[in-house]
Amino acid sequence: MTQRAQPVDALIVVDVQSAFVTGDGAVPAAGRLVDRTTDLIARARRDGAFIAHLQNDGPPGAEDEPHTPGWELHHPVEPGPAEVVIRKPHDDGFQETALGVVLADAGVRAIAVCGVMSEMCVQATARTALALGYRVVVPHDAHATQDIPAAPGISGTIPAATVSRVAAYALGSDAETTVPAAAVTFTAPTAP
Repeated sequence: MTQRAQPVDALIVVDVQSAFVTGDGAVPAAGRLVDRTTDLIARARRDGAFIAHLQNDGPPGAEDEPHTPGWELHHPVEPGPAEVVIRKPHDDGFQETALGVVLADAGVRAIAVCGVMSEMCVQATARTALALGYRVVVPHDAHATQDIPAAPGISGTIPAATVSRVAAYALGSDAETTVPAAAVTFTAPTAP
């Protein structure tokens, strides 16, 4: 029997950009991640949830440097009052962005967070959401990252799946991190 999460009224899609889910720089199991995020976005739209696509602005020369092919969002966006794109200069999607304001204006109280990279932008955004009092769901199969390379004298290569699990676990017991994406349910936010 699949565990079901209580409905959330927003979906935060973190940095699902071409550089991270296609080509040589893609995270391991990028296809699975894209399948999960595609499904989450479709169900959030269908059920009237608020959707924020976060788009990382990498530094010059980075694979996600603004206005390069790798910077482009992988998923099509349906812009409108319930679906926005928020560019971000830091790991935390709330830091120096309008994310907090748009969520508050929409009446959001509970969010699901998905995307890349688990231990950086996904975790930082989820951690701030928790600190702001949101109920946070991080579906275990809807975020991903890269392997951590071996460090001589410290450890061998750490597989991406392990890094993702530890990143979610480190959010503590206030975040729901063992729910699969298929068990996340959505509802429309209640206007403030």
